[in-house]
Amino acid sequence: MWRVFFTSAVVAVVVRSAMNWCDSGKCGHFGAGGFIIWDISGGQEDYSYQELLPVAIIGVIGGLLGALFNQLTLYITKWRRTYLHKKGKRVQIFEACLISLITSTVSFVLPLLRKCSPCPELETNSGIQCPHPPGTDGNFVNFYCSKDNEYNDLATIFFNSQDDAIRNLFSAKTFHEYSAQSLITFLVMFYSLAVVTFGTAVPAGQFVPGIMIGSTYGRLVGMSVVKFYKKLNVDEGTYALLGAASFLGGSMRMTVSLCVIMVEITNNLQLLPLIMLVLLISKAVGDFFNEGLYEEQARLKGIPLLDSRPKQVMRNMNAKDACKNQKVVCLPRVSRVVDIVSVLQSNKHNGFPIVERGQNGESLVIGLILRSHLLVLLQSKVDFQNTPFPCGPGILNRHNFSDFVKPASSKGKSIDDIHLTDEELGLYLDLAPFLNPSPYIVPEDMSLAKVYNLFRQLGLRHIFVVPRPSRVVGLITRKDLLLEEDGNTATTELQSTSVRAYLNGKTAGGSAHLERPLLDSLMIGGVNT
Repeated sequence: MWRVFFTSAVVAVVVRSAMNWCDSGKCGHFGAGGFIIWDISGGQEDYSYQELLPVAIIGVIGGLLGALFNQLTLYITKWRRTYLHKKGKRVQIFEACLISLITSTVSFVLPLLRKCSPCPELETNSGIQCPHPPGTDGNFVNFYCSKDNEYNDLATIFFNSQDDAIRNLFSAKTFHEYSAQSLITFLVMFYSLAVVTFGTAVPAGQFVPGIMIGSTYGRLVGMSVVKFYKKLNVDEGTYALLGAASFLGGSMRMTVSLCVIMVEITNNLQLLPLIMLVLLISKAVGDFFNEGLYEEQARLKGIPLLDSRPKQVMRNMNAKDACKNQKVVCLPRVSRVVDIVSVLQSNKHNGFPIVERGQNGESLVIGLILRSHLLVLLQSKVDFQNTPFPCGPGILNRHNFSDFVKPASSKGKSIDDIHLTDEELGLYLDLAPFLNPSPYIVPEDMSLAKVYNLFRQLGLRHIFVVPRPSRVVGLITRKDLLLEEDGNTATTELQSTSVRAYLNGKTAGGSAHLERPLLDSLMIGGVNT
C-alpha cells in the first residue's frame, strides 16, 4: 500500500507539471490531458423521482447485454482455443489483421451511408464548434458533407479516438446531436466487433469498450426521456454515463470500485446515487444468468480463482474429505536424481512433501520443497553426491538467492529443458537444505470451510493435512508475540518470557492463574505423520 501511494504521488506531480505544457497546445494528438478524463460537471445537476424508472431500465438493459456479452465471448474463446490456437501463431496474427481490416472498413463505410444533418443552434458560450473537420477531436464532425454547416453524427463517433467519442456521448447541452438510427447502428456494430475482438492476440482491455457500448444505449434512453419528460431538466449525457456504468456492472460485476471510478473520471459527485442504483440492478440481473467476465475467462483458462466465501456444502465436510481420493507424491530427504526426474515428469504438482524415516520406521514429514527449486538444483548439478547420506553444512553457500527466483519475463524452467547423463541420473541429492521446514498444516478433521478461508486470506497454494495431534506442546496468545524492550537490544525478549518468570515465582509460594481468551490463543501440538 505504501508503494502504491508513493507511485500515485509521483504520477500526480508529473501529470500536474505536464498539464501546463499541454495547455499551450504543444502535445499534439494527445490533447490537454488531466486528472478528469470525461468531465461532465457542467451537465445535469439535479434529478427527480420520475427519472428513477428510466434509470432502472438502463440497469436492466446493462445486466442483459453484459450477461450476453460474457456468454458470447466465452463461446468464441472456447472455439479459438479448440481450433485457431492449435494452428500456430501465424493464424493468430492473421486473425488479428483480418479483424482490424474489417473494423477499419466498417468504420469508414457506415458513415458514408449516413446523410449529413444541419448544425443545431448552440449557445454562444457553450464552447462547442459545429462542424469539426475529420481528424480533430470534438463534436459535430464534417465527413463528406455537401454544405459547410452540416455534420455527420455517425462519423462523430467513428472518426474520434474512443476517449473523445465517449466525451462526445457524455457531453452536456448537445441535444439532438445524434439520431436514434445512428446510435442503434453504432451499438450493433461496436457490440459485435467487441465480442469478436475480445480474446484475440491483441493487448487490449474491456473497460473503455464497455463504456462505449453502455454510453451508446444510455444516450438512446436519455433521448427518449427528453422527449417524454419535456419539462424536466434532463440531459442526454447524464444517461450516457449511467448506461456506461450499467454495462460495466452487468459484464464485470464490480460495484464499489466501479462506482468510485465512474465518479472520479467524470467529476460529478451528485450522480452518485443514480450510479449506485444502476450498478446494483445491472449486477443483480447479470448474476441471474452467469458469472462475471473475468471469472468466466479465469475458469476457462484453468486458473483456480476462489470466491470470497466458501460454498455451504463445505461446512459439512472436513479437510480429509477434500484429499481422500488423491495420492500424495512424496520424496525422501536423500533422493536419487532419476527418481526426482521421474516424479517431475509424471506430475505437475507445484510442491512435494519431504519425508524421513523415524526411529520406529514410520515416515515423518520434515518440510516442503517447491517444483521450481527442484528444477534449479537439477540444472545446476553442483549438489549431486555419490552417497545416499545427508550432506554436511555449508551446502547453501554454493547458491545465491537469485538462483531460486522465477524470472519475470518468462514462464520459468521446465523439466524438458534439463538434460542429464546416465551417470548423473544415478547420483543422489540431499533436499533438506532447500526445503521449507515449517509449511502450513491443518488437522484432518478441520472444517473444509476453514481451510478454504486459509487459502483465501493467506494466499496459500498448498496445505498439509495431518492426523489429529496427540499432545499439546504449548499455547500461544497475542501477548506472547509482543516484544519488551528496555533500551538495550541485547535484552529484548517476548512478553511471555517475563510473564512466565513472574508466574514461576508466584507458583513457588502458592498458586497462580492466568486467564487467556480462547479466540486469542493458538495451541501448538505434537504431530507424527
